[in-house]
Formats: sequence, C-alpha cells, structure tokens
Amino acid sequence: MDTSYPREDYPPVPSHKRDPSPAGLVPPPPRDHLVWSIFNTIYMNFCCLGFVALAFSVKARDRKVSGDVEAARRFSSKARCYNVLATAGSVVLPLLLAALVITGVIHLSKLAQESVGFFTYQFSPSDEEDN
Repeated sequence: MDTSYPREDYPPVPSHKRDPSPAGLVPPPPRDHLVWSIFNTIYMNFCCLGFVALAFSVKARDRKVSGDVEAARRFSSKARCYNVLATAGSVVLPLLLAALVITGVIHLSKLAQESVGFFTYQFSPSDEEDN
C-alpha cells in the first residue's frame, strides 16, 4: 500500500437536485401514545387495560430514545391496541348497561300495568252473595 503522498478526502459535493431514491426517505419515528395511556389510566381504567397501555407506552418511548426503532414500533402497536380496548370498554360497556336498564324498566312497567288489571279483577256479584 502506497502511503508516501498525503491523501486528501474531499466530501462529496451536494447536488442541487433532490434525490428521489428511497434511501433518502427516513420514516417518522413511531408514536408512543403516552398521553392517551395516561388518560386511560387515570380516567377510564377498565380491567387495568389503561395501566397495561401505559407500561407499553413507556417501553415504546424508552426504545425510541435508545434508537431501537423496531422494538419501539412493536411496543407502540401494543400500547395502541390496549388503549383502544380500554377506551372501547369504558365507553361501550356503560352504554350497554344503560340500554339494558332502560329496556328492563320499560318491560317491568308494562308488566306492572298488565298485573294491575289482574289484581283489580272484580268477582261477579253472585259469588259475594253466596257467602
């Protein structure tokens, strides 16, 4: 190897044209859904799913800060799934319970109206005269 002359490494000259190659495009970092997880943990912690989502959100943020983007994407996806489940469970189940209570009250009121007629049945006058 010839090292007798000094080598000068020149940096590549940047071109003024944009390079449309896919190597130049950097995907955005994954979202960690931390605020959504905190909200679900504090306000809508259905079956502790909000807490589980918070744990995965913190893991996703730690992996994103450390530079492990693939692990951050996995944890972010899990956090999003648990957040969706916690939100859906905390919104849908009370609505379903309210609908069941309302239909039960309506059904019981109809039964009560029908039973009033049964209990106010007047016997024929001939039955009372026999006594």
